[in-house]
Amino acid sequence: METTLIAVMIVLLLLGFPMMIPLLTATLVAFFFYLGLPERQIIQQMIGGIQPAALIAVPMFIFAADIVTKGHAADRLLDLVMRFVGHVRGGLAITTAASCTLFGAVSGSTQATVVAIGGPLRPRMLQNGYKDPFVIALTINASDVALLIPPSIGMIIYGVVAGASIGELFIAGIGPGLLILLMFSVYCYIKAIIEGTPIQPRSTWPERLLAMRKALLPLGFPVIIIGGIYSGYFSPTEAAAISVLYALLLEVVIFRSVKITEIPDIAMSTGLITAVVFILVAAGAAFSWTISFAQIPQAILGGLGLADASPTMLLVAIAIAFFIGCMFVDPIVVILVFTPIFAPFVAAAGIDPVLVGVIVTLQAAIGSATPPFGCDIFTAIAVFKRPYFEVIRGTPPFIVMLIGASALIILFPQIALFLRDLAFGR
Repeated sequence: METTLIAVMIVLLLLGFPMMIPLLTATLVAFFFYLGLPERQIIQQMIGGIQPAALIAVPMFIFAADIVTKGHAADRLLDLVMRFVGHVRGGLAITTAASCTLFGAVSGSTQATVVAIGGPLRPRMLQNGYKDPFVIALTINASDVALLIPPSIGMIIYGVVAGASIGELFIAGIGPGLLILLMFSVYCYIKAIIEGTPIQPRSTWPERLLAMRKALLPLGFPVIIIGGIYSGYFSPTEAAAISVLYALLLEVVIFRSVKITEIPDIAMSTGLITAVVFILVAAGAAFSWTISFAQIPQAILGGLGLADASPTMLLVAIAIAFFIGCMFVDPIVVILVFTPIFAPFVAAAGIDPVLVGVIVTLQAAIGSATPPFGCDIFTAIAVFKRPYFEVIRGTPPFIVMLIGASALIILFPQIALFLRDLAFGR
């Protein structure tokens, strides 16, 4: 049965069908030809997959991201970072990495971050002697920190599937996100010294204070989301609703960078993205239930001896499985399909599901920028209008650093759990 399902999915993917079609087709084949279950069971599983109330946060965070991407928030955050680190050797590259992290905390979207930060910074970096493959690779990999820094749609999906606290996942993602930013910054600094990259003029303190004042309101997004959840004033779903209201006030009323007449078009774009995400969630839920019902994961993983593996080895196996999966398939689908498969082993080993969620989300971040099918690679191709092989040429050093960050989190879980424990009194 498993051979047939894999063959069906590979053939449909090679024929160019979107991921939801292979998932649903494989599910139907299993239902009708192997399991003999009624078709209404498929519908029930699909509806059940998108039924959790926590998923309401997804379209609202996407809507808020679309509004701020259209507005001036990215420019103000970029200018703030540039004023403080632009004069350092490799300052423009460090500015790109830090700006992607800050904008990720505003938007929660890797692709929005590629567009908002990569658009204005890439020409400036090229003018200052940086090579294009490095610039593009830095942009798409630094943008992936948005999957770890709250608000993270990947963490919301994982939290729903695994039954983990989304608020705890949000807080736990901050430490790994800052670790990756530090690793990227050190790499950019060393590379700039080796290559003799020119430095930028040092900004004066009045210029820095002005940039801080302009960026103060955009920085309210992470304060509202993290502070509100940490203080217990509202849930992650309520934080998503408040982020939409804040984005509207910021870009429409205060900055006036978005006209009220543009909101319907932005909402339409959000609706289209949300529809794709929810169809993937529904299809992934049905497929995951089907293979679990057929006990395919138990048969495969049982032969690998994971039931007797130590917690560290189990985390390594999870990281490898999700990393390979996200290289080929949309990270949301991988999270939906793989999380229930590993859940019994995680529970038996007594591993904190929040730690697993951080590792899983990090693999999704790596996969988003890893050949052959990382989604941010194709976003960069569309935005920067560069060929595929030029876009991926500079990615290996960043992938190595991200894998290194995964290893550090597995070996030292407090990198992820310290802030969570502090915030929630664990």
